Amino acid sequence: MTRKIPGLLSDQTANTAAEFAMVLPLLLLLTVGLIEAGRFIWTCNRAEKATQMGVRYAVVTDIVPAGLVGYSFAVSGSIPQGDPIPQSSFGGASCVSNAAPATAASITCSCTGTCPSLGTPNKDAFNDIVGRMQLFMPELTAKNVQIDYAYSGLGYAGDPNGIDVAPLVKVSLRDVVFHARLLAGLNITLPAFSAALTLEDGQGDIAN
Repeated sequence: MTRKIPGLLSDQTANTAAEFAMVLPLLLLLTVGLIEAGRFIWTCNRAEKATQMGVRYAVVTDIVPAGLVGYSFAVSGSIPQGDPIPQSSFGGASCVSNAAPATAASITCSCTGTCPSLGTPNKDAFNDIVGRMQLFMPELTAKNVQIDYAYSGLGYAGDPNGIDVAPLVKVSLRDVVFHARLLAGLNITLPAFSAALTLEDGQGDIAN
């Protein structure tokens, strides 16, 4: 028996298994981390593309603050026909929803600075923009979307061909959370992705 003890002490046949058992948790954690990092980057990419496609849709279809559609800055705003609309008459508007999908009652459009009555928000226009964005990021809801119509210096009082103002339209995401699937409890709020374009016709519900 005493002659076997030195042999047992020098036996290294299980070293590889022991070392592997020590390294395995680190390898698994690294693998899971790489997978979740890839999913996060992919989610950010989809969020950015969703805002780009959302604003492209928003500038060629009906605007959400419907009160601006028939408002004449020449007749009601006392600005000479054909004159540029100053920022003092239209600073901008911001529209958000607290429901998904949005209803007229759940959408709030507020003035940025001074603006005419914004009327009852166009819920169909808001939902259509969200719907276009969901083609690229299905988990979005109306509550995650904010649409701003900012003063751009464009637009003329009494324009006979459409809306008097031609604001800079910005579509932004808000409160969008990335949920990790392999790392339970890891939730990350996405950055505030947004995209902006100048309003084109701002009429209709079809965009190519």
